[in-house]
Amino acid sequence: MALPVTFSGRSLAPGFQDTHLFAPRRVALLADPAIPASAVLARNLAAGGFRGALHAVGAAWPGLEHAPDLAALPEAPHLAVLSLAPEAIGPAMDALAARGCFAAVVPGPAPGLAAHCARTGVRAMGEHSFGICVPPLGLNASLSHMAPRPGRLALLCQSPALARAVIDWAEGEAVGFSLIAGIGTNADYGFAGGLDWLARDAATGAVLLDLRRIKNRRMFISAARATARTRPVVAQRPGHAGRDVADAVMGAALRRAGVLRVQGLEDLLSAAETLGRVKPSLRPGAEGARGDRIAVVSNGLGPGQMAADAVLRGGGRLAVIPAEARTLLDLALPENWSGDNPLALPAGQGHRLAEAASLLSALSEVDSVVAIHAPAPDEDPNIAAAALAAAAAATGKGGRAAPVLAAWLGQASAGAQRRALAERGVAVFTTPEAAVQGALHLAQHRRNRAAAAELPPAEVLEVTPDRARVAAIFALARTEDRLRLDEAESLAVFAAYGLPAIPHRAVPTLEAAVEAATQLGWPVVLKVLSDSLPAKTEVGGVALDLRDAGALRAAAAAMKSALAAFHPGLRPRGWMVQRQAAPGRELRLRLGDDPMFGPWIGFGRGGTAASIEADESHDLPPVNRALALAMIGRTRVSRLLDGWRDHPPVSREGLAEALVGLSQLVVDFPEVAGAVINPLRAWPDGMAVLDAGITLHPPGEAGFLAIPPYPASLAQPFTAKDGRSVLVRPIRPEDAEAVGAFVRRVPAEDVRYRFFNPLRELPPAQLVRLTQIDYDREMAFAAVAGDSIAGTARLVLDGQGGGEFALLIDAAWKRGGLARHMMGRLVDWARARGLRRIHGQVLAENAGMLRFVQAIGFATRRTDDHEILEAWLEL
Repeated sequence: MALPVTFSGRSLAPGFQDTHLFAPRRVALLADPAIPASAVLARNLAAGGFRGALHAVGAAWPGLEHAPDLAALPEAPHLAVLSLAPEAIGPAMDALAARGCFAAVVPGPAPGLAAHCARTGVRAMGEHSFGICVPPLGLNASLSHMAPRPGRLALLCQSPALARAVIDWAEGEAVGFSLIAGIGTNADYGFAGGLDWLARDAATGAVLLDLRRIKNRRMFISAARATARTRPVVAQRPGHAGRDVADAVMGAALRRAGVLRVQGLEDLLSAAETLGRVKPSLRPGAEGARGDRIAVVSNGLGPGQMAADAVLRGGGRLAVIPAEARTLLDLALPENWSGDNPLALPAGQGHRLAEAASLLSALSEVDSVVAIHAPAPDEDPNIAAAALAAAAAATGKGGRAAPVLAAWLGQASAGAQRRALAERGVAVFTTPEAAVQGALHLAQHRRNRAAAAELPPAEVLEVTPDRARVAAIFALARTEDRLRLDEAESLAVFAAYGLPAIPHRAVPTLEAAVEAATQLGWPVVLKVLSDSLPAKTEVGGVALDLRDAGALRAAAAAMKSALAAFHPGLRPRGWMVQRQAAPGRELRLRLGDDPMFGPWIGFGRGGTAASIEADESHDLPPVNRALALAMIGRTRVSRLLDGWRDHPPVSREGLAEALVGLSQLVVDFPEVAGAVINPLRAWPDGMAVLDAGITLHPPGEAGFLAIPPYPASLAQPFTAKDGRSVLVRPIRPEDAEAVGAFVRRVPAEDVRYRFFNPLRELPPAQLVRLTQIDYDREMAFAAVAGDSIAGTARLVLDGQGGGEFALLIDAAWKRGGLARHMMGRLVDWARARGLRRIHGQVLAENAGMLRFVQAIGFATRRTDDHEILEAWLEL
């Protein structure tokens, strides 16, 4: 007996449905003729060729069927467009809810829109929304100056002006859209909802985001990850240049979501050109590799050299062509080609460009190919363009070969070929540099996909931290009404998480400091101990290389004088005496809390110049070893860690473990608002914290992680009736291969029951979707027996207080209780999340499944489709 249910996307609860917003069949315009935008909206709606019902409610508009009020409509509209005065928005939404319409677009100002939505249950996109275009449906409820053509690119934007610019560019490049949605000020329905829709939309091939404000960090990252699992997502955030940490944290959040971050409109359109037309290679290991080995081929040496320069300036690598491949190229290409990278064809051989590009794309040493064509006399460029289009189509659609991108130079004689290439689906650019940037976008997209697949659990340290010690330190600070720990307390906290401090003593008096220095061994460092001086060096609060008691006493006297001058009322807590550390590489580790994305971690150059010369990478906790090593690699100082001349190397593994410890601290103690270790001094055989500080959130406040940890605590063993055992745990990205083998092993009839289709093998994109999940929005359990999977159970939140389930059990594990156990695990998870119901759809012919769900308490009923029944369990 197979035990499957498929996802249906239906809602059991009345009210808002995202299909009414993004795929409506009935649209009503409520527009005030005195508002200029009303005429634009009415004109675009009437001219779009919408395949549903279009009504104008109130004022009459040409091309729209008129109704005096909402009650006069034959049926409730799915979507309402409200171009009204601000004071009329609230009453209009009351009327919409009463009529049964719960989706709206608000192009103009609407103060208090979020409150109107909360009161009425109507979900609204706006205020100041560009509107919604769904070109495949002929819907243009927007403020666009031209009708977008249908295609596979989606745009979610906050700026109407930018939306119009992208639409204009797309028309010139023969690029079409599956959806354009104006989020506006993001007062109610925002990016997360739009991304959720696009994650399920088979008509969308790539997504562009114009971001400014994110309301719910977890929902946004969750939705972005869900979308980016199966299609490229590109984002820009204008207006934040120079806001270093906030902008870097945004970049870290997008990277962990698998989203490609770009800077500026030109970069955004370049990424759209590339990722909208070219799918990354599926060759083995490509997802985890850097993916930046670029081969350049050109029908002239100069443009090829320009491209090669752009590769190196952009941080990429020129692919190395092996000797055996050179031999093959010698046989295939005409004489006098330059046998290097960039590869230059001799004069008059532009028609061989496609052949050379195909040969290069087949090499395992090449991640992408940039093919450049410059105008040449006595040559038919149309032949070269047609051949290159065929080559790009064969290599750039997600196959085993490296994708090919084109740079077609010139304007007067090249514009026609560029357009022809674009219409054939080739990523084509006007300059060598732009094409190289496209190849680098592919590489960064690949690395982001790898980062998004990392799912650190809540417990990531190999050594158990001393949480009780840390809790006691924090409790003492709270009882003393302090939010800032002094240095001794901070060093103790970090030591509890595996970040050792240089040997030190915290003492109350100067005499005790002399005694401590004698015990530690001269020379020593003396610091004033205070929770009010985060930057002690700026006020003379640190003295280095003290070699005897006299030097220490003199340094203490100088510190007292300096503190009296800078902070007359300051009362230090005592003295910190540290053993003088040997020279080493100075680094800085930081924790912070971003208003938009919550806790973050920083790594970079340390010392007093750390804040002057920015060299810091950022990520969001939880961080594991792989993510920590990637953080280190993104900094300039990382190049010094491997050593040079007489400077010995530093252990990257040790630094990664320190970053993991910092991450674990903020996971365990959300009350940590900020922390800094500067410097962390590293040597070939270890490291030590020399200076540190920690700040706590005020009472009642806490950090909230944007990315929830992998729920490792939900793993439980299960023993079947025949004594066989499996581990039932949340599914992980690395289960993709095992899930694919599991589906191939399951009987064909069971697979048809599960997916409502007679599949024999799941495509790679669907395997990614099934194994890279967001545990805040769905749960998937895998029953793991050795290297194979015995069953899977899944529950996806429906946004209406319930969840849709799916279940599939290996034939060899049926009738052993595994199905009942896994459904029980789903029910337990649903109850813990506060869900009210579980539901799903079952084929009417699947008698075994129907008996099973009824036996465990589900009710069933017929649907509009006589072949499908709905099963649900009230919790």
